[in-house]
Amino acid sequence: MPEGVRLQLYLARAGVASRRASEKIILDGRVSVNGTVVDTLGTRVLETDRICVDGVPVEPEKTKRYVLLNKPSGYVCSLSDEKGRPVAADLLAEKYPERLYNVGRLDMYSSGAILFTNDGEFAAKVGHPSSEIEKQYIVEASMPFRDDVIEAFRKGIRIDNVYYRCRDAVRLSSRRMSITLIEGKNREIRRVLEHFSIRVKNLIRTRIGTVTIDGLAYGESRELGREEVASLLGEEKHHDNRD
Repeated sequence: MPEGVRLQLYLARAGVASRRASEKIILDGRVSVNGTVVDTLGTRVLETDRICVDGVPVEPEKTKRYVLLNKPSGYVCSLSDEKGRPVAADLLAEKYPERLYNVGRLDMYSSGAILFTNDGEFAAKVGHPSSEIEKQYIVEASMPFRDDVIEAFRKGIRIDNVYYRCRDAVRLSSRRMSITLIEGKNREIRRVLEHFSIRVKNLIRTRIGTVTIDGLAYGESRELGREEVASLLGEEKHHDNRD
């Protein structure tokens, strides 16, 4: 067996970014190992190696954090933003000393539940579509939801060669609907509703698996309990709150 761990896994364990995001950081030439820039994937490193990102030494975090943030609208889900927009991770900086990065994303104009961690293995498993973790949203629209729109989303619809299908859609009022997704493709809800000329006024993610934003105001966060972490990792894979 080769010695050490892959560089991208080391960076994930150091709380730099998820493994996938760490691969891009490496390819961008931002990482050095013992003073030598490494910009190709496949490099393995040891605990004794000196690893730097943008010239700053990094090492695996001793404390693993699993944090839920109720993201306000107007914040982007990235470690930094070249356009100078507010970054969701900055809302955690004063409360948690570790480097934390988001698991999955919410678009800038959506709000609600998003997870942050410095555990790369947790992020990789929870963020992968094969985990089949439910994500529940409350959508407020500019016009009433027609029955055919709800039925199309439930049965599945192809838009611009991308197939969209929700696990469930329940009308809460004429212009409010609860939508449950599994995979959650990029801007999925907005794209489906825009296809039917329905403008989204407000989009809130209220639940990820068994984890809800109940009791959290916008901008507030809390650490996940041990049972919540275990549930997200698969012990309660098919949670359903429709009873």
